[in-house]
Amino acid sequence: MPKLIRLYITHVIIGYAIAAAFVAMLLYFNVANLWHLVTHSDVGLLAVFILWLSNGFVFAGVQFAIAVMNLKDSDDDDHGGKRDAIRVDLTRLVPVRAAAKAKATGKRR
Repeated sequence: MPKLIRLYITHVIIGYAIAAAFVAMLLYFNVANLWHLVTHSDVGLLAVFILWLSNGFVFAGVQFAIAVMNLKDSDDDDHGGKRDAIRVDLTRLVPVRAAAKAKATGKRR
């Protein structure tokens, strides 16, 4: 399996595990009376599954984004490219005259 696919699958699983812990804490601490709503409804398990799935999308995406941003490029030499100085000889500057003509308009007052 390619390294990038393995990296993606690993971090998505980690993200969904974090989402499971998050949903478990929501239920345990009874945020917004969620435990009561889940246990006293006939579709409570479906609501918990959808809550876990939607939070899993978010946590998995953030987890993978952090993993990708932490990847390092091994051939980075920190030189910043070529920055040759532009040399300007100020003693050889020549003034240039520019003649401007008045703009002619079709109407005269």
